[in-house]
Amino acid sequence: MIRSRAVLAAVAPLVAALAGCGVQPTDVLGAGEPATGLPQGMRVYFASDSGLRGVARPGVEINDLRVAIKLLLGGPNETELHSGLSTLLRDDQELHATSDRGQVTVELPDTPVETSPGIFTGQVVCTLARAESLLHGTRPDEVQVTLVGPNRTVGPYRCPQFLTR
Repeated sequence: MIRSRAVLAAVAPLVAALAGCGVQPTDVLGAGEPATGLPQGMRVYFASDSGLRGVARPGVEINDLRVAIKLLLGGPNETELHSGLSTLLRDDQELHATSDRGQVTVELPDTPVETSPGIFTGQVVCTLARAESLLHGTRPDEVQVTLVGPNRTVGPYRCPQFLTR
């Protein structure tokens, strides 16, 4: 009994100190719309000083992977160029893509592919992963993209591999 009182006497000041730590209750504060997870709609990925950056292409309907390839080859718009975005793809680059249930194969008949993937590969992988997700409802971070060049086949890659560098 004496021991319980001693423990209670030792713990009581600690509980009182924690309860009175100075944090006051507040009203609910508005902070905008709640987070919704992955951004919606088509995104095209371009190079920046800090790596890949996805930009929205609102209102673009993706009914074929060729639409995404055309957007990618079109490069950044004027505003995006002024904000430091660029592309490592040539506007006359030849790319052909096919997909099957979250698996995309990109043929680059005139572009040797590197065994150590960089920004070029990331632009292709992330843009086509987004397009595939819009076409078939696969999460863009789960789409796997394989690149086939004249010299070798590489991949499959997933977009998150290029966004965490």
